Amino acid sequence: MAAQDTALGKAGVSEGAPPSWFARQLALWSHVMEPLRPLSAPRARATARDASWPLAPELISVSRARRLVVAQLGEWRLNELADTVELLVSEVVTNALCHARGPVRLNLRVRGSHLRCEVEDTNADGPVRRTVCADAEGGRGMELLDLLAESWGSSRTATGKTLWFELPLPVPAQTCRPGAASEAPVAS
Repeated sequence: MAAQDTALGKAGVSEGAPPSWFARQLALWSHVMEPLRPLSAPRARATARDASWPLAPELISVSRARRLVVAQLGEWRLNELADTVELLVSEVVTNALCHARGPVRLNLRVRGSHLRCEVEDTNADGPVRRTVCADAEGGRGMELLDLLAESWGSSRTATGKTLWFELPLPVPAQTCRPGAASEAPVAS
């Protein structure tokens, strides 16, 4: 920020004057100029509903990713989603490790009524849907995402891409109090 203040001072902007076009643009684009957080580190500090883990670029990381998400969902009391998330994380992390060279980061967060899972990697190419034979051993990851996730997609980032999927959070079961009337009274 000191460099920005110095640049603004040299541009002849006084403290009481409204910011110039240059100052507004510098403020808007300052996040682009900051160093990127490497994929070999968590995205940010973990919060009550946000977790992130760097994964080594080796296939053993797939089982680690599964363990991490299942444990985190248990901590968040979202065990109902564990089987689906475990399967989908296994697919997207495997794809990232097979098609990208370099570190991978797994992010899991709860936003509103959805659980969002993201896998960041260093390959900018998006996922490719393949037609596979009935007896093929692989190539069904996109089909699984279509079937099990409410929504999914891929977006390019400065370091590669992020593949994400979302699942709706389970709705808490409605409980009836013993002795409470379950029907409205009938008018006579």
